Parts: sequence; C-alpha cells; structure tokens
Amino acid sequence: MSDTLDRPSEHRWSRRGLLLAGGVGVGGVGLAGLAAPVLAQAPAPREPLDVGGVSGGKVQFQPIAAGTEPAQKPKPAPLPPAERVGFAIAGIGRLALEEVIPAFGETRMAKIAALVSGSPEKAGQVGQSLGLAPSSLYDYASFDRIADDPAVQVVYVITPNALHKDLVLRAARAGKHVLCEKPMAVSSAEAREMTEACAKAGVKLMVAYRSQFQKHHRALQDMMRSGALGAIRGIEAVNVQNQGDPRQWRLRKALAGGGSLPDIGLYCLNEARFLLGEEPVAVSARIHSPPGDPRFAEVEDSVAFTLQFPSGVIANCFTSYSAFKGQHLLVNGAEGWMRMDKAFAYRGQQLHHGVLQDGQEVQRTLTVAAGNQFADEIDHMAQCVRENRKPRTPGEEGVQDHVLMEAIYEAAASGRTVTLPASQGLDVTRGPALPKEG
Repeated sequence: MSDTLDRPSEHRWSRRGLLLAGGVGVGGVGLAGLAAPVLAQAPAPREPLDVGGVSGGKVQFQPIAAGTEPAQKPKPAPLPPAERVGFAIAGIGRLALEEVIPAFGETRMAKIAALVSGSPEKAGQVGQSLGLAPSSLYDYASFDRIADDPAVQVVYVITPNALHKDLVLRAARAGKHVLCEKPMAVSSAEAREMTEACAKAGVKLMVAYRSQFQKHHRALQDMMRSGALGAIRGIEAVNVQNQGDPRQWRLRKALAGGGSLPDIGLYCLNEARFLLGEEPVAVSARIHSPPGDPRFAEVEDSVAFTLQFPSGVIANCFTSYSAFKGQHLLVNGAEGWMRMDKAFAYRGQQLHHGVLQDGQEVQRTLTVAAGNQFADEIDHMAQCVRENRKPRTPGEEGVQDHVLMEAIYEAAASGRTVTLPASQGLDVTRGPALPKEG
C-alpha cells in the first residue's frame, strides 16, 4: 500500500534522500562513483593496514582495533549497477517517496529501472531526479508495454490496497516478478487469484512484510525458537495511531478494504505467526467505532482480537485508528520475557530482555544493528530473482493473513470464537528460511 493516492504532491525530497536514491545505479552511477572535490594533496599511506587490498571482489582491510573492541563483521560487496535487479515502482505516493525509493540507495542487489504513476508531472519530476529516461516512465493505461522493457525484472506494487490485484495480474502477464505491499489484497479470494496467476505465469510473488526482514524482529524470533525464554506462554502486540482527514483513501472501504485491521492491525497478526511459526486454531474478536465520527463511516476503528495457537500460546492484539501512536510487542516465556519498543515503526526499534540470573531478575537492552528494513526486503526479492529461489514471504503468506482477518471480522460480528483447521509443521506458508544474523 502507499500512503497517498497516486496524485501530484508538494513532496520535497531531502538532499540526502535524492543522493541515496541516486545511488541505486539507475544511470550506471552509484554514490561511490561521485567525484569528490580534492582539497589538498595528502601523502599516500605507507602502512598496509591502512591501504587494504582486494579480496573476494571487494576492498578489505585488516583489523586495527584492540582485542577488547567488538569485532566488525565485513559487509558484503554491492553488485555493479549492470548486475543489479531492475525494479519498476508502481505507485509513487508517500510511502514510495519517503521510504522505499531512498531505501534503494542502501541495497546491494537492486536498482530502480522504471516508474508507474497516474501523474505525469510527478513521474517526470521523480524520474528526472533518479536519472530515468522518459521511456522508463509508465502510466497505468500504458503499463502493459512494460513487458517489452528488459531493464525491469520486478514490479513493486505500492498502490492503495484495492488496486493491487489488477497490477499484480498485469505484471504477471507481462512476465515480471512481483513485490506487493501488504495487505496483499482486499480478500482471501483476490489473494488466491493473484497467487495462482503468478504461479501460472512462472513469476515470483512476494508480499512486503518488512518486519520479517527487520533485524530486531529476527533476533527476537531466534531467541524464542532457541528456547532462551523457555516455553512461550503469551504474546501481546499493539499497533495504534490517530488518523486525521476522513477524505484519505485509508478510510474509504472501496480502496482500503477495511480500517485499522488490514492496515496496521495486520502487523500484529503477522508478527505472532512469524515469531511462532504456527497457525492459529481459534480466533475471537471485538470491534468498536465511535458513533458519529466521520472517519469511521465506512471502515472500523478499534479491533481487539485473540489468537490461540496449537502449542497453547495465546496472542492478544489491539489496533486502532483513533489512539495516540503506540507500537509495542511483549513476549512472555516460562523463563524470561522480551519487549520491543517501536516494534512496527520504520526505524527506532529497541529490544529489552528480562531473565532470572543468580536469583535476581536482570533486565538488559540488546544491541542490534538495525539496518534498513525496506532495503533488506528489496534485496531479498532481488536475490530470489537472481538465484531462482522462492521468497520467504510468498503469496501464500498473504493469503493466510486474509483468511485470518476474515475470521476476525466473523468472530466480532457473531460474538463467537471462530475455529480454524490445524496446520502441520512450522512456517507452512513461507519460503526457505533466511540466513541467521551473524
């Protein structure tokens, strides 16, 4: 989903954002290729430790810090621009401009090769900033000619939810792989149709569940599944914010498909499934919308829902469109707890751990190198294309969330617990596991 309809805006790019996006290699030049002004002729370093050397296709340096300092893990070398996977950004609204496009400057395997927009003015401005040729700018009417564009291998769909299906189906017919924003569609039926169409066309479909690639979330999942917290008893997930102008597309059912649940409540739902690897066997829920509030004339406001898992874990989740912004996650285990602040934010996550040590409760904050979750998910899609791998968050993952959201709506409407068929095994709707963080 995008944060605005794809219309002309007064958005102004920051200089840093333009430089980062320009580092994607769309014109064959990354940030590393920009010429720096020469201020003075400095003597060449004589010590090999400082000069470094080329090994494994990149420049590497020997360590210079004392043994008491944390070891610095070498970062993988970025691919040359010509070898990167080309993405077409379909929908250049707020999310695309403020988060996704700048994130390409931090990717190692991806580049922006085209834009798709309903606003020629906006597409021209952003395309010029990225160094794209006019032939790489598409509108929705001419989108199908992207089939003849060899520079585009993946279409990243970032339009309002109800518009996802059409673009995904057209991209699949064009022979392009697809990265689709969440929620994947507006119903499980649509999500299944999208998944089947991509499979029939032989293209990959990935849903942009960015939290599953965010390093704090991955660290939490590793600790839970390693047994560091003992048997997991419960999960509490909250994602709330206070929506404003009732004219925005998120508050229009025809475009959004629903209110807080499919937009921000989905993070809570998907997180519980991601952390445990299990699928819920029962769902209960309550929904409340303030009477007379024009924001909720078509979609719901607050949703409280409970998920029961086969292992006995209970996940209590809450989402709202009329509460002061809050995003937190708490996991309670038999031998410890973990809490994540700003759990579903674009940045700023903090992971706290409580455990018994020498008979006393000890609390500590874990140090996790956060990175950019958008860049990480984009690189994952690029790697799957390059290596012909199934994405970690394929269409089946999106379908399952829609099935569960429909169960939540049903439970709230009926006032009864909705039971679901049990699934055998862990991570049954996901592709191969990501490498563990080293």
